[in-house]
Amino acid sequence: MTRDSQSGDRAASQAIVLPAPDPWLLWAILLLSGLGLVMVYSASAVMARQATGDPFFFLKRQAIAASLGGASLLLALKLGYRRLQPLAYPLLILSVLALCLVLLPGIGTSSGGARRWIRLPGAGFQPAESAKLAFVVYLAYSLSKKREKVRIFSIGFLPHCFVGLFFMALCLLEPDFGSAVTLALLLFTMLFAAGARISWLLGSLFLAAPIAWLAVARSPYRMKRILAFLDPWAHRHDIGYQVAESLMSVGSGGIWGLGLGDGRQKLFFLPEAHTDFIFSIIGEELGLLGSAFVIALYGIIVWRGLRAAFNATEAFGAYLALGITALIGFGACINLGVAMGALPTKGLTLPFVSYGGTSLVLSLFAGGFLRSQLRSGTINPRLDPAKANARGDPHAWRSPA
Repeated sequence: MTRDSQSGDRAASQAIVLPAPDPWLLWAILLLSGLGLVMVYSASAVMARQATGDPFFFLKRQAIAASLGGASLLLALKLGYRRLQPLAYPLLILSVLALCLVLLPGIGTSSGGARRWIRLPGAGFQPAESAKLAFVVYLAYSLSKKREKVRIFSIGFLPHCFVGLFFMALCLLEPDFGSAVTLALLLFTMLFAAGARISWLLGSLFLAAPIAWLAVARSPYRMKRILAFLDPWAHRHDIGYQVAESLMSVGSGGIWGLGLGDGRQKLFFLPEAHTDFIFSIIGEELGLLGSAFVIALYGIIVWRGLRAAFNATEAFGAYLALGITALIGFGACINLGVAMGALPTKGLTLPFVSYGGTSLVLSLFAGGFLRSQLRSGTINPRLDPAKANARGDPHAWRSPA
């Protein structure tokens, strides 16, 4: 065998396979985003006509956000997830600054008793949405660096909890209880996956429970949401009105639905029909089959996201894929649970579907990085965790399991 052929074989064996398109993940994201555009128009047209004189008002804004989100998805595919590693701490700092700025009068915009938006020319920006993604990137980067020290309390557990609690506190000051809960779920999930001791995680839950209860008990509107959740029909005409209308909307659709555009609850009966409760309109107009189709699409995203995490060739990629999957999955589960009365109202949008430019753009951006995790073909044996761990390669990352 010649020297050239030997070098060629060596190069081929060490080549890193580039990401290949994943039709399952891409189609699930695109179908949800497309369905979101249709349902935003269906749920908001009558209200938009009365408020602005233009029935396409919300659809136009959502279409612009979808275009920006599509561009960000393509950018994420081109850059690849590894470009996020050096940006972990800058993104974290920028998110903290944005969460602080939104609390300042004159910068943050109040709506419904909460100060969650920074108004920009022609658009609005919700810092809590970007903070979730920045928190995932930070955890992925930090846990990948400290993977051998995660089981050391002062190094692998306490610093991440401090950062998470700081982010949650800023969200609660808005107030945005739903985002704070999402951050807590992300922190718990990624620390568990990284191999943190179960006793620490359970202990943190016991410590957090009374704090969460105080946050609810000392807030009249949160207590009302709990009462509405426990028995919405007893409070049908006051605090339970939104939940009751949502349940009526979902239930009236039956198996086949009333037909696209023929829903009745969006006619000024169900508040926030095009944002937090858009799934209720999906259930009413598309029925059980349409609702099941939406849930199945989220199931595909979670499936492919977990597959990306398990097949990742390095620790940062594995944690990032897990964090993005958890971010989308928890967001969907909470929103669906609220719409069907299984959870108290949280004020969280349905990823890819609900009206909201910040949420849609960042969801598509995160989805692009998640897709960049998936590989096809032969993985470089030097980067294959199973093979590298088997021969004791010190540069290989080891799963906590």
